[in-house]
Amino acid sequence: MKKVEAIVRHFKLEDVKNALTDQGIHGMTVSEVRGFGRQKGHTEIYRGTEYAIDFVPKVKIEVTCTDENLQTVVDTILQTAQTGQIGDGKIFVTNLEDAIRIRTGERGEDAL
Repeated sequence: MKKVEAIVRHFKLEDVKNALTDQGIHGMTVSEVRGFGRQKGHTEIYRGTEYAIDFVPKVKIEVTCTDENLQTVVDTILQTAQTGQIGDGKIFVTNLEDAIRIRTGERGEDAL
């Protein structure tokens, strides 16, 4: 099993969700996050004063999947969230030791 974490732009969330659902991938967790990378934030002018915005708001999508579905999940997120501009985000893939469904006690891939 794998855990896929994708940091994407806010306006791409609905597109990614719909694309994953169309591919038969169900279930995800979404969090509002803030951070910076090469983009290094930006400046905004408010009432005539310039402010540096260091942390850029993004959305973090977490999807757990079987090893067989991993490439589908990664490819779908990559194709859907990409704009070609700096700040499109990142995808992280980690091994998932175990998953347990609280309601039934099912473990492993059965819990997904």
